[in-house]
Amino acid sequence: MRVRYYTHLSQLAGLSERDRRRLEPVSERYAFRSNSYYLGLIDWDDPGDPLRRLVVPDPDELRPWGELDPSGEAHYTPVRGCQHKYRDTALLLANEVCGGNCRYCFRKRLFMSDNDDAALDTRAGVAYIAEHPEITNVLITGGDPLMLSTRRLAAVVTAVASIPHVRIVRIGSKMAAFNPFRIIEDLELLALPGEVRERGAQLYLMNHFDHPRELTPAAVEALRLLKAAGTEMVNQCPIVRGINDDPQTLAVLLRELSFVGCPQYYVFQGRPTAGNEPFEVSLVAGFHIFADATRGLSGLAKRARFAMSHRTGKIEVTAIDERFIYMKYHRAHRTKDTGRAIIARRDDAACWLDELEVVAGPPAALGSARRRAPWPDWRPFPAWERLAPSDPACP
Repeated sequence: MRVRYYTHLSQLAGLSERDRRRLEPVSERYAFRSNSYYLGLIDWDDPGDPLRRLVVPDPDELRPWGELDPSGEAHYTPVRGCQHKYRDTALLLANEVCGGNCRYCFRKRLFMSDNDDAALDTRAGVAYIAEHPEITNVLITGGDPLMLSTRRLAAVVTAVASIPHVRIVRIGSKMAAFNPFRIIEDLELLALPGEVRERGAQLYLMNHFDHPRELTPAAVEALRLLKAAGTEMVNQCPIVRGINDDPQTLAVLLRELSFVGCPQYYVFQGRPTAGNEPFEVSLVAGFHIFADATRGLSGLAKRARFAMSHRTGKIEVTAIDERFIYMKYHRAHRTKDTGRAIIARRDDAACWLDELEVVAGPPAALGSARRRAPWPDWRPFPAWERLAPSDPACP
């Protein structure tokens, strides 16, 4: 199937001329991109259609709110295009193009003209990974790596998989939702899991389905073909206002994903990214949506964790009562903090850890709640413990 990509609102037949004029200033600041396949899934007669909301700009994106790098990714970037936040996991930002631009994207800075976060030449990042034997997992992301040609993608993937201490190679992609024919019609791509396996590693596709209507027959077929080729499948997504912030909608998504062999990995609290205020839900509301959605699901469909990707680590929200929000570091940059509890006073309006009054927890959590500004003195790499993957102390 031929899928055409669009980068101008004037190409959207479903928008009135009045709507285009109203939304142009938004798309000039935060780029618009989608394609004929995904736009064809939208009910254009419904102004609140969740898939429309996912890709069509919202005037409220221009409200002053948040920051472009809310998780402080720049502080964990030893070489351009490579992040190393958790000891055993590294990220390669291999491109700066997606099959569609999610309006709530936490890396929308990649699509701005002055961005230099991604690196089309990944050799420096691969060399860094090769020099760090503690790294066993590598996530290739962006942008969307499946927007690269299969030849270029395979070169990056096999270079990473050829590093002896790398045992898992992940590809972060929403292409199965945005354009499943990119997968279905590419036999060379379907050969890639076998090439990774020959090098002693396992390929994972970290999918990004946000709404049950994205799981079309074509999307399910793309997942089936990749799974049959030897790719492990998981899904992750944030809770987004107007898209999946309803327990029933989220429950259907998690259940259907389990049925097609692509179980949910994380359900994220939306990051406080510039332009994302109209898509945000509060932390308390997000937790209750997640808890209500998973209550009636089977064990295979409810393995996901509700978490924040905070600058100090992945913080799981575990419980909320009338007085407190209870959390813990599911992953932490400072490995000694992993598993440690955080208790904050309940605030039904807060969307992020930094907005809460933390009453107990490690210094990283206590400090973050006192300061919203970036951490200019953050120097992570010299303090790292250098452990080989075989060391029993290595998590």
